[in-house]
Amino acid sequence: MPAITIGDLAQSFMLRQQNTDLKSRMNQLSQELASGRTADVARHLSGSYSYLADVERNLTLLDSYDAATGEAILFTQTMQDVLERFQTLSTDLGSAALTAAGSFLDEAVISASTRATEDLESMVNAVNSTVAGRALFSGIDSDTVPLVSHEDILADLRTALAGQTTLAGVQGVLDTWFDTGGGFDTVAYQGSATSLQPFVLGEGETVDLDLRGDDEAFRTMLKFASMAALTADQALGFDSDLQAQMMKAAGEGLSFQQERLVQIRADLGYAQTRAQESSARIVSERAGYLIAQSELLAVDPYETATQLEDVQFQLEALYAMTVKLARLSLTDYL
Repeated sequence: MPAITIGDLAQSFMLRQQNTDLKSRMNQLSQELASGRTADVARHLSGSYSYLADVERNLTLLDSYDAATGEAILFTQTMQDVLERFQTLSTDLGSAALTAAGSFLDEAVISASTRATEDLESMVNAVNSTVAGRALFSGIDSDTVPLVSHEDILADLRTALAGQTTLAGVQGVLDTWFDTGGGFDTVAYQGSATSLQPFVLGEGETVDLDLRGDDEAFRTMLKFASMAALTADQALGFDSDLQAQMMKAAGEGLSFQQERLVQIRADLGYAQTRAQESSARIVSERAGYLIAQSELLAVDPYETATQLEDVQFQLEALYAMTVKLARLSLTDYL
C-alpha cells in the first residue's frame, strides 16, 4: 500500500496553523493563570449560562438601584441643608423682629425691616436651590426655580396692601395672598403642582420626596418675612403704631409657627435614613453576587498551570520539528 504524503506547502501551512493554535492557547492559559478567571466562558460552563445570566442580571439591577439611591441621598441631604438654612434665617429674623418691636424705637423697627428684606431674599434663594442643575423644590419642572425674586413678591404685595391702615387689614391681605389660589400661586410660585417621581431604592421599595416650594411651611415663613420687610416701606407709608404692631406680629409668626417646617424636616430625615440603609444593602448584595460570579468563572490555578506547561512543551516540540524539517534558525522562526 503506497504511503500517503503531503506536499511541502501543505506541510508548512499545517505547521503554521498548529503554531498559531498553540500560541493562542498559551496566551489564553497565561491570562487565566494571571486573573484566576476563565477566558472561555462557554467551554468553562459547558454552555450552561442560566445561573451566570441571573447573577449578571441582578448586578445590572443593583447598578440601577445604586444610581437612584445615590441620587436620593444627594437630594435629601441637600434639601435638609436648605431647610436648615431656611429655618435658621426665619428663626433669627423672628427674634430680631420681636426685639425691635419691644424697643418702642422707630429706628429699631426700620432697621429690622431693612434686615427682613435682606433675609427674605436669602430665604427665597434657599427655596430656589439646585443640585446637579435641577431645582430641588419645583416638582417635576426641575429645570425652573420655584419662586420669582423677592423683589417681585414685594412689588405685588405693595399693590395689594395699598390703602390698608390697620393690622387686621394688613393680615387679611397677606393671608389671602399667601393662601391657596392667591397671589403666591399666581405670581410667586412657578414650579409644578406635581411632585418629583419617587426614587426607586430596590424591588418594590421607593422613597417619596413630596416637597415643593408651594408647601405651607414655605408660605407661612415667607408671609411673615414679607410682613416684616414691608413694615417700614416708604411707598406704603404705615404710621409708627401700625409699624410696631406689624413687626411684632411678624416676629411672633416667624418664631412660633414653625411646626410644619419642623415636621417636613423630620419626614425628610426619615427619607434620608431609608436611602442610606438602601445604599448599605445594595453594597452588601453586590458583594454577594460578585463572589458568586467569581466562583462561577474561577479556574483551578494548579490545573491551569499544568495545562500551560503542557502547551509550552507542545510548542517547543513543534518548533524543534519545524527546525529539523525546514532547517530554520531560531531567529528565522520567530
